[in-house]
Amino acid sequence: MANIGFIGLGIMGAPMAGHLIAGGHTVHTYTHGATPAALLEAGARACASGAEVARAADIIITMVPDTPHVEDALFNAEGVAAGLTPGKIVVDMSSISPVATKDFARRIKALGCDYLDAPVSGGEVGARAASLTIMVGGSEAAFDKLKPLFELMGKNITLVGGNGDGQITKVANQIIVALTIEAVGEALLLAAKAGADPARVRQALMGGFANSRILEVHGERMVKRTFDPGFRIELHQKDLNLALTTGRQLGVPLPNTATAQELFNACAAHGGAGWDHSALVRALEKMANFEIGQQAA
Repeated sequence: MANIGFIGLGIMGAPMAGHLIAGGHTVHTYTHGATPAALLEAGARACASGAEVARAADIIITMVPDTPHVEDALFNAEGVAAGLTPGKIVVDMSSISPVATKDFARRIKALGCDYLDAPVSGGEVGARAASLTIMVGGSEAAFDKLKPLFELMGKNITLVGGNGDGQITKVANQIIVALTIEAVGEALLLAAKAGADPARVRQALMGGFANSRILEVHGERMVKRTFDPGFRIELHQKDLNLALTTGRQLGVPLPNTATAQELFNACAAHGGAGWDHSALVRALEKMANFEIGQQAA
């Protein structure tokens, strides 16, 4: 059984750490606030800092919101790096900048340790169900050591390439999801304004080449007006900011990603930062002065 450190016990991290404990591993934890009581009761060992976690564990996982949080968790005075000794493995499962990830990996490797970036897709539901998709960048040797642990947290687990490649895969995922939500929203809004029943239009489209998981799940949300998250708009805004920033750094134009981000921004301006990301359609509806659920005049 492995000796694991887990830093960041939010809505994703807490259930992920719980699956590792349930798998029989010793898990040392550190998070803002207190380690959840349910994890302590299951056997988690709370630590006072990231450095203490790193001293106690052979594998240290971070699961925090954004790039600055990862940098702080790893490199502040009492961060993970301060407690590392050669031969340990640091695994960042947050969704952060691919460019910064390469720098973090270089700095950790300089301490004689290995580094994997392993962002996830699947949200809180996937974290609780241990069905996350995990996209990994790093060495094959480190990946092979970690795969049994990843299998306790997810189902679709892929070594994409070197450090940073896991993060760029997650960025690509979030571009595709955002643009597909926007396309489904446009299509159902147009159909509804033309007088067609959007629920039946969606059902018909699901039998053809336009079918997708987003049409199935988020199309239904748009029709039924169920915009409780899921995956919050503010989190997708963060991910698209990573995409656009990386695009600028690499000289890659992302015009439709920018449009999707502005639609999310419009939703946030109307108090929707906490809505499910399928509610991007509300920005389109505001512009059309028509909601998918209403009857066409």
